[in-house]
Amino acid sequence: MNFSASLPLLPPRSSDSHKGTFGTVLVIGGQAAEPIVMVGGPAFTAIAALRSGCGLVKLALPAPLVVPALTLAPSATGLALPVDGQGRLRPSECAALLDESLAGVRCIAVGPGLGAAGPQQQVVLRLIAGERIPLVLDADALNCLAQTTDFARDLRAPAVLTPHPREFARLAEALSLCADTSTERGRVDAATALARRLGSIVVLKGAGTVVTDGLQSWICRAGNAALATAGTGDVLTGVIAGFVAQFATQFATQSATQSATQSVTAASPLSIYDCARLAVEAHARAADRWRERGASAGMLASDLLEEIPAAVESLRRAV
Repeated sequence: MNFSASLPLLPPRSSDSHKGTFGTVLVIGGQAAEPIVMVGGPAFTAIAALRSGCGLVKLALPAPLVVPALTLAPSATGLALPVDGQGRLRPSECAALLDESLAGVRCIAVGPGLGAAGPQQQVVLRLIAGERIPLVLDADALNCLAQTTDFARDLRAPAVLTPHPREFARLAEALSLCADTSTERGRVDAATALARRLGSIVVLKGAGTVVTDGLQSWICRAGNAALATAGTGDVLTGVIAGFVAQFATQFATQSATQSATQSVTAASPLSIYDCARLAVEAHARAADRWRERGASAGMLASDLLEEIPAAVESLRRAV
């Protein structure tokens, strides 16, 4: 296993840019079917994508949740996913609406608060079968995959998977992979095996988050235990999606495969792998900035969001 060298720097932002320059993220999540209603996670993801610097965010949720979600994330645009009388998604109608909404989207973040019942599984499986737009798969999107027999056959989209250890264990069991994450070396090996099996980027979260594309790996040394609270993973999903939308050459997981003919926002586009590890570092540095205020616990996801822009700027190349 090769370990990556130091992080690259994010490119500077051009003074003549506009919101269309920095990409659009589509966030798909939320659950309206009782007894469990979830709306905060996708809102945090949407705000995080904007805090990371992307230009636009579309927030797709079950129709009853759109207004509450936009109350939390008013800078996003709402997309009402069709539901039945019990608040459950109507998969075929959702697919048609999402297809109509993909114009201009450079990254799709799927999973925060989504739920993992049958209708959600159908939506997720349809998304991963696409080949054009990169995905960030988190939370219930991963749980949907873990409940699907041999889902690896269906995964054709360029993808970043962001499991925490329990989600990783479910995915590994579904694919009959080793899931020994009790040591740092074990975490690297396990994440690498999953990345190789799926041909995707894996971000195995936890103390010393591991990012790997199956050929090279990197371990984040920033961050602290204040991140061990609800919603911070949703924030990370948004930052990764925001970076992919702004900086990544689509389909490129290795810098050597990038094409100079593709339209990207940065003069020197980054691989999806580098976007993922830069996002992990920015997220961790944001938590460290919060801790510098004098507390080791009690941080809310909303507190973390406030620290994201400065953390991102610390990773940017000077003009």
